[in-house]
Amino acid sequence: MPAPSPAVGPPGSPPTTERALLLVDDHEDNLFALEHVLAPLGRRLLRATSGEQALKTVLRHPVAAVVMDVAMPGIDGLDTLSYLSRLDLTREVPVLLITGTGRDDRLAERAFRMGAAGLLIKPVDPWALRCHVRGLADLCAGTRSTAAGLVPSARNGPRV
Repeated sequence: MPAPSPAVGPPGSPPTTERALLLVDDHEDNLFALEHVLAPLGRRLLRATSGEQALKTVLRHPVAAVVMDVAMPGIDGLDTLSYLSRLDLTREVPVLLITGTGRDDRLAERAFRMGAAGLLIKPVDPWALRCHVRGLADLCAGTRSTAAGLVPSARNGPRV
């Protein structure tokens, strides 16, 4: 398994000691877009390209929230969520799922029954994704950050 990516944050900012955000997608371009959109939050960003790699990463690193694609080969996003919800160490980590299959009420119902913190449909609005993830990470960390750390020009970014 490749090592998780190094900390990614706003240019010139040092890596933080806060819990990281774990980004999970089997497509590199989607991971790049997620990193670009979430970097202004100032948290360390880890990446995984499979459900298996995500499970290993979340057990090795303190994670505030997971942003994960549903459709991946092998262990998909729902299976990974199921595993995370059964482990004491990761049960409380919020998982935001992203799907490119369009609106699917059965998928949404299954995801919420499994404990997903949310389900977003691609293309995802960058500002909405950033706000959602910031709220989840702050809840997990027990903190309340302000929007002061967000760069106004970063409101628009690539769609995930």
